[in-house]
Amino acid sequence: MKRLILTLIVAMVLIISGKTLAQPPANVPEPAKVIELYKGDIPGAIGTAPEPQGGNQFWVTSVSRPILSYYPANENSGTAIVICPGGGYAGLSYMYEGIMTAQWLSSKGIAAFVLKYRLPNDKYMKDRKNGPLQDAQQAIRYVRANAKEYGIDPNKIGVIGFSAGGHLASTISTHYNDNVYKSEYNVSARPDFSILIYPVITLDPVLTHAGTREALIGKDADKALTDKYSSNLQVTEDTPPAFLAHALDDNLVPYTNSVLYTDALREKKVQAELHLYAKGDHGLQVKNPTDTQAFWHDACEKWMRMNGWMK
Repeated sequence: MKRLILTLIVAMVLIISGKTLAQPPANVPEPAKVIELYKGDIPGAIGTAPEPQGGNQFWVTSVSRPILSYYPANENSGTAIVICPGGGYAGLSYMYEGIMTAQWLSSKGIAAFVLKYRLPNDKYMKDRKNGPLQDAQQAIRYVRANAKEYGIDPNKIGVIGFSAGGHLASTISTHYNDNVYKSEYNVSARPDFSILIYPVITLDPVLTHAGTREALIGKDADKALTDKYSSNLQVTEDTPPAFLAHALDDNLVPYTNSVLYTDALREKKVQAELHLYAKGDHGLQVKNPTDTQAFWHDACEKWMRMNGWMK
């Protein structure tokens, strides 16, 4: 519990101080559409958490009604990406890693769907480990099932995640077939590609971010549970290709997380591209643009173009 509180405090300090976060644009656009993720009962829900008010929150700490916020592509490429903001599973960096990421993607011809997923909480869900994965599976299924409506190619649906959101993005990439709820959509939950930015990958206590591990599976989780939610140990030949970016001086999530996932993908002969930067700390996307790590967006765009996911 102390680690969870510390994670939340650190995140809030970063937001207030702007140490690793860019200033938001002066006029933040509202989404073109807000989609309730579930038409009926929310799987595994046992209560209602207090919901934040307004559409453009900076930091969200309570979600019981998961939603997708849709930002259409400026010049449609047929590609869509579901965005998973980070926050140590204690909150969501909704503005910086969610809405601002959607703006970047939509400006590049990609339909963006920001996922406001449920945060693990025993008070509001029967099995807190399943909540985020249920929501991620449903988000991919929703976009794929409704691809025609949005002008999307159902075979060009990716996922991007930051920090603990990167853990969720890698989890949906490796656990997309897990039967964790019953969906009304008879389509696959497998992303076609993943973009993992300073992600938590392993829940090994030595290498993980402690707050993420404790929030999802508990600090005293056994090896079997730890291994199950360590994405590097769950990679198969069918895991989607991945682009990863991490800073060597990340003081919250060791860069070894990205190396472990890259190595696991290469072992299974799955395409992977990893960019490691000397500096960047935890929050690559908003550092001084004179430093090399500020250009991970450019590298990511080239990777997507190379694979036909961006014009």
